[in-house]
Amino acid sequence: RTKAKTSYDPVCGKWGQVNGTLSCTLQVTDLRASGLSGPLYYGYRAWGPNWPYDNTWTPGSQAGFMADVDTTGNRFNPNKLLLDPYALEISHNPLTSNQPDPTDYQSGAAFRAIDTGPFASKGIVIDPPTPDFGNKPTRPLKDDIIYEVHLRGLTRNDPSVPANLQGTYAGAALKAAYLSGLGITAVEFQPIHETQNKLNDSPEFASSHNYWGYDSISFFAPDRRYSSDQSPGGPTQEWITMVKAFHTAGLKVYVDVVYNHHDEGPVDNTGNVGTVYTLRGLDNPDYYEALSPSARNLYQDDNGVGPNVNSATTVVRNMVLDSLKYWSNTLGADGFRFDLAAILGNANALGSFLFDRDDPNNILNRAVGELPARPVTGGAGVDLIAEPYTSTGQASGQQQGNFPVGWSEWNDRFRDVFRASQNKLGYVSVTPGSMATRFAGSDDLFRPRGRAPWNSINYIACHDGFTLRDLYSFNQPNNNQPFPYGPSPGGRSANDEMCWDHGGDASQQVQAVRTALGILLLSAGTPMLAGGSEFYRTQFGNNNPFNMDTVANWFDWQAAQQQSAVTSFTRNLVWFRRSHVCLRPSQFFTGTDHNCNGLKDLAWYFDSGAEVSAEYFANPSNRFLAFRIDGTEFGDSVTSIYVAYNGWTDPINVAIPLLIAGNAWYVVADTSAASEPWGNIHAAGQEAVLSGGHYLVSGRSLVVLLER
Repeated sequence: RTKAKTSYDPVCGKWGQVNGTLSCTLQVTDLRASGLSGPLYYGYRAWGPNWPYDNTWTPGSQAGFMADVDTTGNRFNPNKLLLDPYALEISHNPLTSNQPDPTDYQSGAAFRAIDTGPFASKGIVIDPPTPDFGNKPTRPLKDDIIYEVHLRGLTRNDPSVPANLQGTYAGAALKAAYLSGLGITAVEFQPIHETQNKLNDSPEFASSHNYWGYDSISFFAPDRRYSSDQSPGGPTQEWITMVKAFHTAGLKVYVDVVYNHHDEGPVDNTGNVGTVYTLRGLDNPDYYEALSPSARNLYQDDNGVGPNVNSATTVVRNMVLDSLKYWSNTLGADGFRFDLAAILGNANALGSFLFDRDDPNNILNRAVGELPARPVTGGAGVDLIAEPYTSTGQASGQQQGNFPVGWSEWNDRFRDVFRASQNKLGYVSVTPGSMATRFAGSDDLFRPRGRAPWNSINYIACHDGFTLRDLYSFNQPNNNQPFPYGPSPGGRSANDEMCWDHGGDASQQVQAVRTALGILLLSAGTPMLAGGSEFYRTQFGNNNPFNMDTVANWFDWQAAQQQSAVTSFTRNLVWFRRSHVCLRPSQFFTGTDHNCNGLKDLAWYFDSGAEVSAEYFANPSNRFLAFRIDGTEFGDSVTSIYVAYNGWTDPINVAIPLLIAGNAWYVVADTSAASEPWGNIHAAGQEAVLSGGHYLVSGRSLVVLLER
């Protein structure tokens, strides 16, 4: 009957005391001791200042009602059965085919007396799960290659997976061997927290599918829809078993987490109507950020979907940390990618945004210390990866490079520089210097804050936008296709995507994908592949298919078999990266010859074979860039690795830098269409000796040589 202000113990299911007043208590052991058996389903009814307790109240009555929302933001309504924010599993989504109307959960005169008890989501009391997730990989993040994928989409259309396991945790476990063989070391699943997606199964609700899942209902419960075992405790156990399968294959498991907002959603501009089924009905002013003291009935929104979860309050900070610890310590997750993570560093509890990276008590810094963050050299801990901005567009919302030590970040500057270079040269200014900075780990972003190259999560494509193939196959998004490939509203514009169909030339389109893969996997930093890039996956031009739980999003494994050449190229390039430690530096290059062998740790070259000048770096008319890494400074198996990138249309006959006496240059890879007959990349030990001191680098292609 009072607001909960302290952390909740998800194992015993117990609230603490609040200002000397005992709040709701659910003691699981007492319930069991009372002789109750089988799964236990529960919810809360809560009273507070805007609706004080009245002993004449019955479900559906308005006894005790004073206001839907009071001047301090309370939204208590005992007619709305509330889901425990710490429930370890959830019975069902708030909206189902039998209850598709969200207005029954709303407040306001027309809805406040509707009793949601009969149909609201219930928490399920399950036996505390056993953390049997095998041995967690301990490799440092710098040695990882991340594969971002939707868990359901990975196997929902995979004929090699038994039909009853397609699209499930158990089905995903069966792909561990494939990903390990590809050379992937970490799989990053799009949101797994329980979300409103049950209506996806009903064709009549196709326009409102929630496929991506960036609207959490619970921060603890694994999504029941992704489990082949639908019994109480089944989703939790199936998730743990899947994690163990990935760990056995040597892969980390990352979870894309969405703590910046909640699926209770926005309210209208009167502030009097809004769904009430969990946080809002327990402690609205602490869980959500209001606009101001005088507008407590309206909300601050920096995420573009709904009210900010109030990351400046202790109750929210505790909840997020409790969730992270549960997913790591009990469910086995090895790391987390935080959606719009800048909001989690917001220091203002009311109506504004102030990113405070130095607050020791905020979510960002508590995560580093309490989880804790994995050490630089590897070992126990978790990997923390931020999407480092908000969606508001305000200057304070872009925090690229500004996160605390212990955090890595998605690097959209890397993405944009190389997209512009591949698709917009002549229209967008791209200097060799800007590319060099991204190739070398983005020291301009990460060095000033005491971080390293591997804190840059490099990517060219991700779930949010075109697939890697579509980026080079379309001139604009094609989101208004008929179902099942659309329509999908929103999405990045063609200008923002920096897309180009390469004149419709299929050979140039696939060449561009190979070149992008080369740029990604040969750059300092931690590379992230969008799932399916390795088999030339398409979404048919839809660059925002968040609402398509259909064949448009599910991986087409039969079509993938027709792209074996792209898959083989990707696999060999991934393993080339893994075989050469000099491509995965733990610190930024200095351009110095530390071991006096005549080679700098990193040097940049003209096409003449001479080292570049500052003037060359600054001139956007220069479209060639090459670099050489001294492998001996890193204990590599080769003397050096040379990478040449030609961003313009015409071929360049490049003079290769001089060798150390007794060595030879060997051709590893050439992404050009002309090199397709030999597969564009040689397997380890089968590289071709380069005769002569020159190599013809085709237009818009990349070449890799090694010296030994």
